[in-house]
Order: sequence, then structure tokens, then C-alpha cells
Amino acid sequence: MKRKLVFATNNAHKLDEIRAILGDEIEIASLADIGCHADIPETADTLEGNALQKARYVYEHYHCDCFADDTGLEVEALGGSPGVHTARYAYPDRHDPEANTRKLLDALKEKSSRRAQFRTVIALILNGEEHLFDGRVEGSIAPEKRGTEGFGYDPVFIPEDCGKTFAELGVEAKNRISHRARAVARLCEFLRH
Repeated sequence: MKRKLVFATNNAHKLDEIRAILGDEIEIASLADIGCHADIPETADTLEGNALQKARYVYEHYHCDCFADDTGLEVEALGGSPGVHTARYAYPDRHDPEANTRKLLDALKEKSSRRAQFRTVIALILNGEEHLFDGRVEGSIAPEKRGTEGFGYDPVFIPEDCGKTFAELGVEAKNRISHRARAVARLCEFLRH
């Protein structure tokens, strides 16, 4: 029987991305699939803390094996920002990908370094035990948006040795090399053993 895990997200893009990366190996249920419509808090000051906070919420309230992730874009010239605030960089009370990208590009206008990394941390709770998996991809921030695929900061993030933004590479190529793909690969490796 195929293993079933709840992915603690309501983000349809993330859900599609994870399902595409995992293929048929594991059945992935969303929060909506288990009847969870709560706005799960993300109040920790680290990616690890936020991922654990979300996974613990689902495990404690719904008693099912689950995983959650938190992703941060860490820009060298901005001291690691937006980091844990990546999704709410422009506005602390809501997600606005367009405004986030504009704010990032404005913040980098006068900076010489555009080095950055995307980092994803996955927290898995399996049979009551907690595990963390990390994935990262080094790169830089483009001076302007390029490409139409993907979501969030994909039009401005250029993975190292690539020359194209995630949005120019397309979803399939991104899913092979992204920070989330690398964290999910570590999760899968763990689940297979």
C-alpha cells in the first residue's frame, strides 16, 4: 500500500510542485483534503522553526503523518533578508508576490553583489518522531523579471551556472534542481529506508 502523507500547505503551486517531484511514490494530501482550513501560524524566527510549527499543528490536531516546509530567499547584500519573511516581505500581513519582487529589486538597485540562495527546510513528523531536511540552491538576483513560468521570486532568481531564471527554465527543469527538489529528495531518501 502506498504511503500517505499530509503536506501542511494551502499553496496550490507548492502542492503541484511536490506532487510532480514525488511522482507516484507517495500519496500527498493537502490541508483541504483533511478538512483543515486554519491559518496555521508561522511565528518562528527561523525556517526550521516555522516548518516544525506547521507540522506539529497538523500532527496535534489531525493525528496524521505529515510534513511542512518553509522556504526563504537569502540575499547576501541584504544581510540574509528577506529570509524567514520571504513570503511576506512587502507586507507583514499578506502574501503579495508582485510587491515582494518589486521591493527586492528596489533594495538591490544600489548594491554591487546580487548573490543569493534559496533554502527550503522540510519538517516531517512520522509516527510521532520529528525529522528535518534541508535543500538549497545558490545563485543570484536578476536586475529585472525574466520568464513567465513558476511563482513567487522565480522570475528574478538565477540558479548558479544556469544563466536563466527559474521562470525562464520552466517548471519541469526547476523541479529537477530547485531548493525544494533537493529537500524533497532528502525526504524521499529517508522514507525509502
